[in-house]
Amino acid sequence: QVQLAESGGGLVQAGGSLRVSCTASEGTVSNYRMGWFRQSPGKEREFVAAISRFSLGTLYADSVKGRFTISKDNSKNTMYLQMNTLKPEDTAVYYCAAKSQAGLGTKVEEYDYWGQGTQVTVST
Repeated sequence: QVQLAESGGGLVQAGGSLRVSCTASEGTVSNYRMGWFRQSPGKEREFVAAISRFSLGTLYADSVKGRFTISKDNSKNTMYLQMNTLKPEDTAVYYCAAKSQAGLGTKVEEYDYWGQGTQVTVST
């Protein structure tokens, strides 16, 4: 029922910008709490950002606060992550996720649906 697909990943130089997108099945973005996570080789998947159903609330990991912006367009069933001032440590596979229960979540186990991920590589 819920399908998520990321896109927009790629190679970018340190200090540059990139926007990744998550296209969801109809109604998902507006009916679920949405979030972005990332995972690097040898590390656990970590929280990046989350957004409420009506875009009235957002939450960011300290490591990306001030640099990344989460947003979404309910009419297009699409969520975005604008990444600015990218650093090599931002290199990871970025995943979008949907959470059924109320409240913004920061833990992997709180989310019920996941996309396949998109690779973001930041070069020095």
